[in-house]
Amino acid sequence: MRKQIAAANWKMNLTYQQAETLLDSILSEKLSLEAHQQVVFSVPFPYLIMANSEVADQANVAIAAQNCSDKKSGAYTGEVSAEMLQSIGINWCVIGHSERREYFAESDATLAAKVDICLANGITPIFCCGEPLPVREAGEENSFVQKQLEASLFHLDADSIQKVVIAYEPIWAIGTGKTASTQQAQDMHQHLRSVLASKWGSEVADNISILYGGSVKAANAAEIFGTPDVDGGLVGGASLQGPEFVQIIQALKK
Repeated sequence: MRKQIAAANWKMNLTYQQAETLLDSILSEKLSLEAHQQVVFSVPFPYLIMANSEVADQANVAIAAQNCSDKKSGAYTGEVSAEMLQSIGINWCVIGHSERREYFAESDATLAAKVDICLANGITPIFCCGEPLPVREAGEENSFVQKQLEASLFHLDADSIQKVVIAYEPIWAIGTGKTASTQQAQDMHQHLRSVLASKWGSEVADNISILYGGSVKAANAAEIFGTPDVDGGLVGGASLQGPEFVQIIQALKK
């Protein structure tokens, strides 16, 4: 079975003390993850070392950065490189979240460079893609998201693409309380897998985990995750509530 992943995206939330308390409360639940299940906490940069230490003895639990630079090193004040992340034992990184694309004008070319630099440093990119509401309403969501994959991932070879996790996030369902229907989520994930198969073949495409990210909650996680092509979730607000996120983890396919 493909890796089933519950990824928490804490965004720019929580103080150090709050983050430590939340992480401890979730880990204290004895998650009992199966071999194909993975939990990832994407935390703000100042908490990476603390969080990584907290999960050091937890099987199938990892810490991710929320971003990294597309540059190796140099005079880029305020940036954090993939090499820096790797040097403190961070092996996951969220790339191209819709908020980064929108608020920080990250282009497909920039994201392609970030994917490359993560892979070069042994970091698993969680590559985000997804359409805004006007695109969905125009019925152009499939072609829109396909172009995002083609522009940022299609330069990779078959071995490299299988080291990438993809997260589909309908932008209109992030933090709005709206959620794509289970069928809408499955349809898009199936489309994404077909796009991957068109480039690298179905065997490769079937090995790539595709997560859903759009107002995932404990109440809808099991239904969404239960569809054939959804391999877990990239969870925002609900991941800031310990009991809620534990239930989401428990909703991963067995």
